[in-house]
Amino acid sequence: MARVYQRATARRDLIQHVVHLAETAGDETADRFLTNARSTFADLAEQPQIGAYLNLSNPALKHMRKWRVRGFEKYLVFYLPRPDGMSVIRVLHASRDWWGLFGIETD
Repeated sequence: MARVYQRATARRDLIQHVVHLAETAGDETADRFLTNARSTFADLAEQPQIGAYLNLSNPALKHMRKWRVRGFEKYLVFYLPRPDGMSVIRVLHASRDWWGLFGIETD
């Protein structure tokens, strides 16, 4: 079975999203988001190459990919494939300046 690793930043992101969704959309939506995020992580661990490759210049993030949380398409999972699964780096809302966060220059 493939493993899912989560960096502390990813865990904080998830907590923030769950709290925000609970406050704005209700507990059911927040619970569904967390369930779907975990399911998405498991799928990505099994097939880590399915996400879009980001081609970052930072050597530590060289192989980073992104994918959407199932059922919550505006939430993006940024992760690194590993031989035994994948590591979740961040979980961000698509409206956030994730390009700038990861040092991607846009024109």
